[in-house]
Amino acid sequence: MTENTRCGFVTFVGRPNVGKSTLTNALVGEKVAITSDKPQTTRRAIRGILNRPGGQLIIVDTPGLHRPRTLLGQRLNDLVEQVLGDVDVIAFCAPATEKVGPGDRRIAESLDGYPRAKKVALVTKTDIASRDQITERLIEVDQLRDDWDAVIPLSALTNDQLDVLTAELLGLMPEGPALYPDGVVTDESLDDRIAEIIREAALEGVRDELPHSIAVVVQDISAREDSDLTDVYADIVVERDSQKAIIIGRKGSRLKEVGATARAGIEPLVGTRVFLSLHVRVAKEWQRDPKQLGRLGF
Repeated sequence: MTENTRCGFVTFVGRPNVGKSTLTNALVGEKVAITSDKPQTTRRAIRGILNRPGGQLIIVDTPGLHRPRTLLGQRLNDLVEQVLGDVDVIAFCAPATEKVGPGDRRIAESLDGYPRAKKVALVTKTDIASRDQITERLIEVDQLRDDWDAVIPLSALTNDQLDVLTAELLGLMPEGPALYPDGVVTDESLDDRIAEIIREAALEGVRDELPHSIAVVVQDISAREDSDLTDVYADIVVERDSQKAIIIGRKGSRLKEVGATARAGIEPLVGTRVFLSLHVRVAKEWQRDPKQLGRLGF
């Protein structure tokens, strides 16, 4: 990339579960952020890197803004606010299938606190919305602020309008050289990416409060001698003994399913067959305990 290209940071904001992580993965062209129908799946600022002839976009995927009920929730909100203060463009997301509500308005108004960043509005999930819904949502979203640089309807699942979004975002970025070399799609460590793949597998099929109680810590990754196997040892951390029983399942059946699903996602990442050893342990009320949060990386 030459010196007259553009390079900068963009983040997607919105209520939980409006499709921010799915959009990040679709733009990058590879899975760098886990997705789930559970709110607040994303827990870290994950950088996805998108290279185009005109420059480089660094996408910072953040947790959804929400009213926190635990110390973890507050720290996730603090993380989002920190990211918003650093990026060049903030892209507000609202799904085409849901009317704009008080939560959307509150988030849109909060963008006043970040005057440096340019702002665009995205109406997501257009693949499952009617034409009338999309039109209605575009009007509602457009009225949330009078300083949108663009309002774009799109679908991350069908890639509809993603080229329009990419061009618009690159045009809003400052001029400058790329910060990451070609071929790099994320700055997430291998440990963190594997931990997230395991957590995504563990989230499948669980309900109520359990999703928020699941954390994953990778203890060791090592290539096995004289073999094409990579050994991965990880802990799935929950808050109560009853949750541990749910994750393990009857005679370990659910934990085996989690392991098989996770292994299928980890093997392409490490490039070898994987032996995955999962251990479920209890860290009581870790979402509310500053020491436990620190040990788990929050």
